[in-house]
Amino acid sequence: MAFRRKRVDRDNHERWLVSYADFITLLFAFFVVMYALSSVNEGKYKTFGLSLGDAFGAVTPKPGELPPVQIHMTEQEMYLKSIVDRRNARMAEQQRKQNERMQRLVTMLNQVMDAFVKNGQMTVSQTNRGVMLDINASALFAQGDAALAQTAQKTLADVAKVLVDGDQAIEVEGYTDNVPIKTSLYPSNWELSSARASSVVRLFIDQGVAAKRLTVVGSADNHPVLSNDTPEGRTRNRRVTITVLTPEMERVSLPFQATNSESAASGVLPDSN
Repeated sequence: MAFRRKRVDRDNHERWLVSYADFITLLFAFFVVMYALSSVNEGKYKTFGLSLGDAFGAVTPKPGELPPVQIHMTEQEMYLKSIVDRRNARMAEQQRKQNERMQRLVTMLNQVMDAFVKNGQMTVSQTNRGVMLDINASALFAQGDAALAQTAQKTLADVAKVLVDGDQAIEVEGYTDNVPIKTSLYPSNWELSSARASSVVRLFIDQGVAAKRLTVVGSADNHPVLSNDTPEGRTRNRRVTITVLTPEMERVSLPFQATNSESAASGVLPDSN
């Protein structure tokens, strides 16, 4: 009698590795294909770009430089840019002419006031406000008085001849030291400093300088240039300053208010103010 061995079926728990290995292989192949499609030959790409730039006349950037940004402006933006450029050019020209004019004024005043400048009784300088003549009061007035000395009248008359043809505003400011004064004419240094500045202004008007250009300021002992503790300092602080003010820059209005048809054609609405 033959005996038949009983077959025992055993489960293979590692069969899933075959499927997993196939999946990983396919996934790897997928990413290899994707990388190959996305990879760009940088050298060939740059060569191609430079060839196109040369063909169309573009500016070729230097090595290490970024390519220029191409800005495409609308017609309205180009119109506004042209207006701004014209305004800036006009203002720059005005500034240049104005500086030349004020520098010529400094030269002429130095020539006219040469004697005072050499004696150290006056200085001519150009500041942000304009051209300033700083004159020691001892060269113009007697102590405690506001009447111009005879020699000062002649010199200031020459200054007026330089200023008469201009149109800049002129500010005349009087200063004193801190020593109090109390007379029938000048109860305090305020009246004395104002009277001295007024004497200079009256002389300018008599010499033909337009009154509307002139301003009188009395500052008494305010804004000293040196300490009032010494006689030299007090002498220096008694002074009159004549400032030819720098004219304000002419405002260049934008031509938006010309006509409605022009504004419509340019795409800019007129100002409603």
